[in-house]
Amino acid sequence: MDDEYAKLIRRMNPPRVVIDNNACENATVIKVDSVNKHGILLDVVQVISDMNLVIKKAYISSDGVWFMDVFNVTDRNGSKIKDKEVIDYIQRRLEKNPSFATSMRESVGVVPTEEHTVIELTGTDRPGLLSEICAVLADLHCNVVTAEIWTHNTRAAAVVHVTDDSSGCAIEDPSRLSIIRDLLCNVLRGSDDPKTARTALSHPGVMYRDRRLHQIMFADRDYERVEKAGLRERDKSPFPHVTVSDCIERDYAVVIMRAKDRPKLLFDIVCTLTDMQYVVFHGVVQTERTEAYQEFYIRHVDGFPISSEAERERLIQCLEAAIERRASEGMELELCTEDRVGLLSDITRIFRENSLCIKRAEISTENGKAKDTFYVTDVTGNPVDIKIIDSIRRQIGDTVLQVKHNSSLSPKPPQGTTIGFLLGSFFKNRSFQNFKLIRSYS
Repeated sequence: MDDEYAKLIRRMNPPRVVIDNNACENATVIKVDSVNKHGILLDVVQVISDMNLVIKKAYISSDGVWFMDVFNVTDRNGSKIKDKEVIDYIQRRLEKNPSFATSMRESVGVVPTEEHTVIELTGTDRPGLLSEICAVLADLHCNVVTAEIWTHNTRAAAVVHVTDDSSGCAIEDPSRLSIIRDLLCNVLRGSDDPKTARTALSHPGVMYRDRRLHQIMFADRDYERVEKAGLRERDKSPFPHVTVSDCIERDYAVVIMRAKDRPKLLFDIVCTLTDMQYVVFHGVVQTERTEAYQEFYIRHVDGFPISSEAERERLIQCLEAAIERRASEGMELELCTEDRVGLLSDITRIFRENSLCIKRAEISTENGKAKDTFYVTDVTGNPVDIKIIDSIRRQIGDTVLQVKHNSSLSPKPPQGTTIGFLLGSFFKNRSFQNFKLIRSYS
């Protein structure tokens, strides 16, 4: 009865969205008021991320039964959102406020849909792994339509959408799906794997690829630290830096995160907190130059704060992993060309033959064109020799493969920060009612 009553309240009080280009000099302000429910913050942030908007600042408040958010956003060029069609589309998406992704944490496998077959993979990362996977798919007459591949802490995960290369439709034959699953699993088991490589059939359902990748890697426990030559992976750089402390006055746990700013950073953090069954009651997000600062006041969905040091440390590890999975490590290469069957297999084979290691990849095709982005290092994880890239470009075509960004040439992030503990004084000096009022009109 309580659940049905909550649904009735939400139907009677749909989200109210205001998009304002006059409230801030250098950003579009999006204000969202809604009846509160678990996961609503993730729903809102996901819409903003889907639209490729950059969140410069955000204020979050969801005490009690009401949810209020304010986001200052720009496009990727740092400009306000002025296209009326885009603004109307954002407003419609936010006001509908659907649940975008079902929780499918326990399944990793092959999902047939009407348009394509979704293959989910996880296993131990190694040089040439993506090339081997693509070669198997090509031999099995599977055409890769879209894909995203992440690697982190020696683990690899991928969500790959394929079609039959002759019909262009999804692969539905159970025996063929079983062969695809078994052969890919053999590739993932190519080395001694202390964890289980997985390619099993999973349940059909709505799937948001980025969130699914976080769930796959979380289930694979990629957040567990890897020691190499006496140096922990997390100690190589001052970023990311995550702390979890107690707010005794209000019975919250306080999460403070500093990291190098990048697209979808807030989504990655909120996605992880939501899937770990934490609720963000208050928060602030701010970017300054290349650094992002995020501060959240959280509790479990059962209303209790963090109860042990072990839980605190696990949350820190998981949030650091969420930040690092999508980090743009290495040289960014962009491939643009006419799509054809086996193209991805050929490209990744050339990378492997030239000792390139793919750390992350985004594969897409549209209107017969392939547009793929690869983040690559050498096999030891060091920057790639530009002479090797020049040689590969001559093989593939100078206009087909281009260097978009080289992280080894980028300026290092600042060691310190001028951003302080932003919300603490509000809890000491103001009531929650005043806090909500101030944030909703900031």
